[in-house]
Amino acid sequence: MREVLEGSQAVAEAARLARVKVVSAYPITPQTHIVEELAKFCSDGSLDGKFICVESEHSAMASVIGAQSGGVRSFTASSSHGLALMHEMLHWASAARLPIVMAEVNRALGPGWNLWMDQTDSLAQRDTGWLQLYCADGQEALDSTILAYRLAEIVNLPVMVVLDAFFLSHTYEPVDVPSQEDVDKFLPPYEPKFLMDTKAGYSLNEVAPPNVYMEMRRSIQMAMEAVPEVYRKIEDEFQARFGRRYGLAEAYRCEDAETVLVMAGTAAGTARVAIDGLRAEGEKVGLLRIKMFRPFPVEAFRAGLAKAKKVAVLDRNCSFGAGGIFAQELKAALYGQGAGAPKLYSYITGMGGRDVTVDTIRTMYAMTRDRDQPACESLWLGLNEEMLRS
Repeated sequence: MREVLEGSQAVAEAARLARVKVVSAYPITPQTHIVEELAKFCSDGSLDGKFICVESEHSAMASVIGAQSGGVRSFTASSSHGLALMHEMLHWASAARLPIVMAEVNRALGPGWNLWMDQTDSLAQRDTGWLQLYCADGQEALDSTILAYRLAEIVNLPVMVVLDAFFLSHTYEPVDVPSQEDVDKFLPPYEPKFLMDTKAGYSLNEVAPPNVYMEMRRSIQMAMEAVPEVYRKIEDEFQARFGRRYGLAEAYRCEDAETVLVMAGTAAGTARVAIDGLRAEGEKVGLLRIKMFRPFPVEAFRAGLAKAKKVAVLDRNCSFGAGGIFAQELKAALYGQGAGAPKLYSYITGMGGRDVTVDTIRTMYAMTRDRDQPACESLWLGLNEEMLRS
């Protein structure tokens, strides 16, 4: 059924269709609409689940860890400082191999206080053992949440479905909402591999001495290594049933592109408009959008950039002292490719909700095209230089 939904509502609909049994969350802008919608579903009976009100995001994650350990499908959502407060519990969720799904609405971290779009909050959690899937529109947000449960429950790792603040979370657009029957066929009832049961004689989350700890961490890495192939198979099924797929990285007009732009989230839609205009002017430029960031699908990016001479990466984030995070990851992925590897140009812009416009994309492309060698550091676009001097 086709509905006009806010991005946050699309995520909530997906969680309802996934038949989650426990939702626990602490409201924080801009993710609040997701859990408000789910609270309504629990209240009116359209979702046969329990909504747990808690006093903090740390407790929200602890609650879904407990629920998932008890054998039920669970969901939460967070943003910015709320996600940062969860940090300790994110490690507990992944190391316990719990297939929790969380919606994470990208928002800047303070100070100064800022409610708007910035990828640093989710990327600061990149080493916690959570899979990360980045979305570009409401349809993808709904589909990715359903896909995330199927993926998480096969590899037994938690998944973070990431949305841009306001540009996606608070924007209405037409979304195809699948029937409950079709979702049930794609996503079977949850059968936990690990279950907290008073009738079973084992305990969870005990002390792990040196002779077992490394093996536990290696098992997480092995599960991560299996994710790209598992995801491809799941997407094959999803496409056969629902007619849509997104891939590990989504290519647009890359077939003969000499320069490929790389980015994640809603900025990719703006980039498509810019690329169409540049193509009309005879420029050979394309787009490779990051869908999966953790695990980082190295082979998919190597294949997608195999014909490119230059790669321009747009980061709406910064690892201070190192530069754009997506650019760092991509540089590592391309390392060792020899003389044929494309040159990588790194740009930072759009942090704290600043607009990434068609002109921004065109400027990034022109700077890449006109420079023989990339700068050593990430270049910041759209800065107020007078403000910096003051």
